[in-house]
Amino acid sequence: MADGRSNRQIGAELFIAGKTAGVHVSNILTKLGVSSRTEAAALAHRLRLFDRAVEDIGPSRTE
Repeated sequence: MADGRSNRQIGAELFIAGKTAGVHVSNILTKLGVSSRTEAAALAHRLRLFDRAVEDIGPSRTE
């Protein structure tokens, strides 16, 4: 979700249906108390979650 992927793309990456990915995305948005992916990204940015995630996982696969 943080990479801007669609439900279908998320589903393909996780080997689940796009609709199932959409349900999970909706649950995440609800738990975060936001109503959109954009709000979720803004919240993650404010909480500096992207910085921590990059430190935890290291360089991206494309590098």
